[in-house]
Amino acid sequence: MRPTAEDEFRELFEQNFRELLGYALRRCGSADDAADVVADTMLVAWRRFDEVPADGTARLWLYGVARRVLANHRRGVQRRDRLGERLRVELEDVVPDHADGVEANAVLIAALDGLSETDRELLMLTTWESLDPQEVAVVLDVPARVVRTRLHRARGRLRKRLGDAFADHGHVRDDRALRPAQEER
Repeated sequence: MRPTAEDEFRELFEQNFRELLGYALRRCGSADDAADVVADTMLVAWRRFDEVPADGTARLWLYGVARRVLANHRRGVQRRDRLGERLRVELEDVVPDHADGVEANAVLIAALDGLSETDRELLMLTTWESLDPQEVAVVLDVPARVVRTRLHRARGRLRKRLGDAFADHGHVRDDRALRPAQEER
């Protein structure tokens, strides 16, 4: 009985798999990548089985295929790495690094904790809840002018507690400087 193409391919695979895997392992960064290279090499051999030499040089032909598959694999890795780097750079521009604010948040939380409950609530309502003094007046059930006066004094006490950390020409740079601490609380 004459062997089928599938039988001949299985024999080709069994005779050359170990050598091809060794070839790929010595050239790839990981065993998974090497296995992918061998799998792709054998896929090419299956698809082009009629081109596999029958004169005893099939192993050499497979090495040539593996060499080209490996080159394609390396180019793909380089493309992926370049794309990943571009994305990292773009993400740095779009997504802030919260690690940069950890120390500032710790200073801010400590300063807020040192304030009275009333001062803390006024600052949190205006910065974290984005309420204006008239709205805070409704929440606290006090006149708006009282809220404005208390808020001015609370900001002054916070500036004093923060010292130079958030002071800029005697003013808190921006109430938004208080907002990152909300994530920590």
